[in-house]
Amino acid sequence: MQNIELNDSVQSLINAVDDLFDGKVEVQFIGDLQSGYVRHDQAQTVQDKNQITVQISDLSAPNYTASHELLHLLMTLRGFPQAYFALSSGNDELNQQLMMMGTELYDIVAHQVVVSEQRRHGLITPEVEAMYLKGVQATIDPEPEAGDDRMTLRLMTVLDALIFYGTGNQQAVDQLQADYPKAFAAASKLYTMLMEKPVSSPFTMRRSIVKLFKGFDNQLEAWQLPPLHNQEFTTITSVLSKRQLRLEVRQIFELFHSEMIDPATKRRAYVGINRADGQNSFVIAAPAPKDDTPDFFKAIYSLSVEELFHQLEMPYILRDGSANQNG
Repeated sequence: MQNIELNDSVQSLINAVDDLFDGKVEVQFIGDLQSGYVRHDQAQTVQDKNQITVQISDLSAPNYTASHELLHLLMTLRGFPQAYFALSSGNDELNQQLMMMGTELYDIVAHQVVVSEQRRHGLITPEVEAMYLKGVQATIDPEPEAGDDRMTLRLMTVLDALIFYGTGNQQAVDQLQADYPKAFAAASKLYTMLMEKPVSSPFTMRRSIVKLFKGFDNQLEAWQLPPLHNQEFTTITSVLSKRQLRLEVRQIFELFHSEMIDPATKRRAYVGINRADGQNSFVIAAPAPKDDTPDFFKAIYSLSVEELFHQLEMPYILRDGSANQNG
């Protein structure tokens, strides 16, 4: 484990996490690899009961990498929406791909907040910007003219890069456009859509996640590639007003009998789709066949939203910004 001194800005982020987390928080450096680029897979957060460890596996830009992971943690602790995966396609390899891509799209939206805070604290320097571009180039090859099966990854990576650079580094943006012209054109449209109403609260973050899930699938279909179906596959924390919590489930959600299964019961699952935006907001395991009757639906639909979420132990966020963990 390397002995690396983190700067004051990163120390202040560690303190901020420490203030919100009921336990110990530490940053750990593993090995001595310095690849010369930065990428988001160079860090991970591990929680063991009342200990959170941010593990950094690449020492190319320790302050940038540590702060990136700490800011994601802070967003979780401050009650921003989370992504959950409670469904299975029945194929473990496909599940892993869908979870990875759903998480990546979720993170792209979160990076509006993360990058803004890093820039505010002076943690994104010209050197980091150069290493970020090298990280993109280490992740995706330039586009072949005929296209290939890596366009989905290119689109995600270039969109994330546009969030990172914003309007501040035209040279890097020009390089992205030269190397990945189709992905750049499509990512630019998605970026413009996201920037119309930037993330400023848990509610606007959830709205942006849903917009990106829809917009990303629309682009894949335009390229005649298979969509990811994150609106069904990925559960996103609900952000609700106190009035909505008191309403009956039927007024806010529609139960949809998914083709996907509940991993625990191996039966087809019911997905609670938000009527306003079509997003998976909770998952209910289908009951045993003998109990899968209209009465099953009626009983759920007649509960208040708050009662159902309490029964499911499903976290939600109040529109005033406070999170309810529901156990």
